[in-house]
Amino acid sequence: MVTSWKEVIPGTLLLAAIGFAGKVTEQSIASFGRAHHMTLPNIEYVLWAIVFGLIVSNTVGVPALFRRGVETYEFWLKVGIVLLGVRFLLGDVVKLGGVSLACVALELAVAIAIMTALGRAFRLTPKLISLLAIGSSICGVSAIIAAKGAIDADDEDASYAIAAILALGAVSLFVFPVIGRAFGMTDHAYGLWVGLAVDNTAEATAAGALYSDAAGKFAVLAKTARNATIGFVVLGYALYWARGRQGADIGRKGAFLWTKFPKFVLGFLVISALATAGAFSTAEVASIANLSRWAFLLTFAGVGLRTNVRELAQQGWRPLIVGVLGEVAIAAVTLAMVVAASRAFDL
Repeated sequence: MVTSWKEVIPGTLLLAAIGFAGKVTEQSIASFGRAHHMTLPNIEYVLWAIVFGLIVSNTVGVPALFRRGVETYEFWLKVGIVLLGVRFLLGDVVKLGGVSLACVALELAVAIAIMTALGRAFRLTPKLISLLAIGSSICGVSAIIAAKGAIDADDEDASYAIAAILALGAVSLFVFPVIGRAFGMTDHAYGLWVGLAVDNTAEATAAGALYSDAAGKFAVLAKTARNATIGFVVLGYALYWARGRQGADIGRKGAFLWTKFPKFVLGFLVISALATAGAFSTAEVASIANLSRWAFLLTFAGVGLRTNVRELAQQGWRPLIVGVLGEVAIAAVTLAMVVAASRAFDL
């Protein structure tokens, strides 16, 4: 245990340093603007943390000493989301609304259909197609990792799928807010679109927060709704591959679902339920929410540090092309879906 902590600490400190640098940069620019009576763009810490991480990853690289700790960024993401539950009263789910939940269900079907069709058109291997479909429809890298063992996919297929999904994650942070403002989207509509179209939870959370605090809340709600389906979708694909004896032995379906279900979703709901019941004072809510933001600082730094442009280029062009075309198509279809729903139901 001592050895494992020694391996994790350097990288975790690196995440904290880069995340803190992002926060300091945001505050410094804001202070400079106020001091000189200038209106400067409000680029939040989440984007600065990712940018600084990208710079390190694609220049000097991440030394082996730090890699184990950097890999904990997903843990900090889950911690951040669980603690973020303190700001979501269960009544907020009602605010997401039946229309938004229907959009989440439609997104699953649309994403799977688009990625499957493109994968077949570009003659990718069947299991790689399955991984791309699962990753794009639910929660990106986490879903791909969960599905890899369930369908007995090769490490190479998982690497290709992850590279393709990651290629669009960072781009969404720059493009989505611009498109949202161009369409004059409300916080609800924009947050819903981000929650539907951005795969990795870290990028979805960041893209929502870059638009507004309220949009960030709706993005997390919609993304959490997608994440909650991971066990059922992976189970479906596992059963499909098991029929041809090319997947893992499912055994008890209930146990399989519990194994694959993202447990942090339950933590989010528990904290939210406690907040709804008034278990926290106003000061405690503020403190827990602040801890959530600190956890996200480490998360977003990790997103940048884990994205290596050179490695993505070495993965081959066909999976990347399918990933890019698929993600763009899914983003366009879900945008049209949300805009239509917004006009019809006043989201």
